[in-house]
Amino acid sequence: MSLLKPAFREKRIDRRIAAYQSDLLATHYAEVENMYRQIRGWRHDYRNHIQVLKSYLDMGDVQAASSYLEALSEDLSTVDPALKTGNKMTDIILNSKISLARSKKIQVEADAHVAVALSTAEIDLCIIIGNLFDNAIEACMALPEAERMIRVYMVMKNTQLYMSFTNTTALKKQKKVNGRFFSTKGADHGYGLVRIDTIIDRYQGYISRNSEDGAFTTEVLLPQ
Repeated sequence: MSLLKPAFREKRIDRRIAAYQSDLLATHYAEVENMYRQIRGWRHDYRNHIQVLKSYLDMGDVQAASSYLEALSEDLSTVDPALKTGNKMTDIILNSKISLARSKKIQVEADAHVAVALSTAEIDLCIIIGNLFDNAIEACMALPEAERMIRVYMVMKNTQLYMSFTNTTALKKQKKVNGRFFSTKGADHGYGLVRIDTIIDRYQGYISRNSEDGAFTTEVLLPQ
């Protein structure tokens, strides 16, 4: 059986990574569009809500107005951005993923404070954060709802952007092969991991992955 030439093998991998990247971006845009569609819908109904509240108050039914306000507050919480980092693109990516995770009954704890302007290209930021969040969501889905948890922390450390993603997992502590963790989804998967590493190398950044029983953490540093 003949072996694939290195150049041909690399091209095939590059094509798969490009296809993966295209699918990933399409998914992200669909999630963001859905979130903003919800917001636009709520704004469209805003005047109707005000009219209902005025009607209750005109009738002197304060209790009904109060109950209606509580229902509105609960409804708004489903579309209001959960996180405001300071950077618009980071807000868009994180909030779309937080909304997706919570729709899958995953508890999310997020704390992020990012510079208004970042030197990291928006598409690269989307790929890194999107992949990390998607991997965390997929790992959580193998667990009962009560055990699903994702923690996200992002902050500026001097001139570097630091991000940490930790998720619960059904897997035991994973071992590295040649210094790297590999996807557990089979030979045709793992392009997201490759794409993240490629981007971080290009920025001369740093990435660390740590596996423990029941938890997996990825840390990233990107010069800005």
